[in-house]
Amino acid sequence: MNFQKEIQINTEAQTAKRGLPAALWALTISAFGIGTTEFVIVGLLPTVASDLGITIPSAGLLVSLYAIGVAIGAPILTALTGKMPRKMLLVSIMLLFVIGNGLASIAPSFITLVLARILTGLAHGVYFSIGSTIAASLVPEEKRATAISIMFAGLTLAIVTGVPLGTFIGQHFGWRATFIGVSILGVIGLIASLLLVPKNLKNGKTASLKSQFKVLGNRRLIFAFLMTAMGYGGTFVVFTYLSPILQKITGFQESTVTFILLIYGIAIALGNLIGGKVANKNPLNALLWMFAAQGLVLLAFYFTVNSPVFSIITLFLLGALSFASVPGLQLLVVQIAEKELPGTEDVASGINIAAFNIGIAIGSYAGGMIVTSSLGLASTPWIGALFLLVTVLITIYSIRLSKKNI
Repeated sequence: MNFQKEIQINTEAQTAKRGLPAALWALTISAFGIGTTEFVIVGLLPTVASDLGITIPSAGLLVSLYAIGVAIGAPILTALTGKMPRKMLLVSIMLLFVIGNGLASIAPSFITLVLARILTGLAHGVYFSIGSTIAASLVPEEKRATAISIMFAGLTLAIVTGVPLGTFIGQHFGWRATFIGVSILGVIGLIASLLLVPKNLKNGKTASLKSQFKVLGNRRLIFAFLMTAMGYGGTFVVFTYLSPILQKITGFQESTVTFILLIYGIAIALGNLIGGKVANKNPLNALLWMFAAQGLVLLAFYFTVNSPVFSIITLFLLGALSFASVPGLQLLVVQIAEKELPGTEDVASGINIAAFNIGIAIGSYAGGMIVTSSLGLASTPWIGALFLLVTVLITIYSIRLSKKNI
């Protein structure tokens, strides 16, 4: 009997090596819902502002405070839930996500809506921090970055389809209907996690809350977080204002811009998958070339933005490169934590998710300052390229640090 069980276990292991486990798709479905609720609010700001009687800049707090909820809550909650069974935690997070979006759909005031967004942001941060480590644990070591990229594909697909669809629903049926739709996505993700995620996921070594925050004192991890924040920040200097750039500078009609954004989203999804495969063996070296290429394309966009044809070509390349670094960055952080601070993988991953959102806040804020200054919209690409130049320098230094630790 034991011999038969051993054969069965070996067979299952071989099957897992050949294909991707079903649990990975449950993670991707949930990531799709979370990604939709994060970015769809940008397209709904005018509708929300009009309905609640507030200004658009005030409505913009729904974006920044959500990011703060992710940035602050993710590492803390990830640390506090370190001993909780992974499947139970995944299901609990999705339940919190459903509740947050449900509250947003019935929010009677702006303050209530802000609180609902912060609550949802907390769920977002914890989900992606533990989701990355779970995805990596489901597959053989050589496929870890690919597994992470597939999970994050849910986030990128949300940009391609979820956000445009959610914006369309909000514009035609009211912004509350969008949050109801996102809540339904959350329920689907919750059910998928219940059915597909195995119960025997390992928590790994769990350090105390105090020792887990030692990650903030680890030099290699700090530079990895800086790479994440600056690289993502450079993207959002331009991405935040992409629609007005295409309309006011390139001269596209609003309906055409919607189609271009769809192409941009498709490029993001492709870049994410390719980036995961490239980063499997040596994430640091792969990231160096990704950041360098992204900076050059951002600089090129400054010169091609006036040409309808060349701007679309440049944007496709930019979309592919913008999110290609995500799986590599997550894998790098997990690898450093495993090697230098065992037991802090989830928290390190959570802080990296926070770094992504800090990058969004910094990039969006910098873009806003540029747009309102004498430099104007046209300067956002080369300012974004400067962010990537700094990121390349940080990456080069990180490579030197890694060689010293071998």
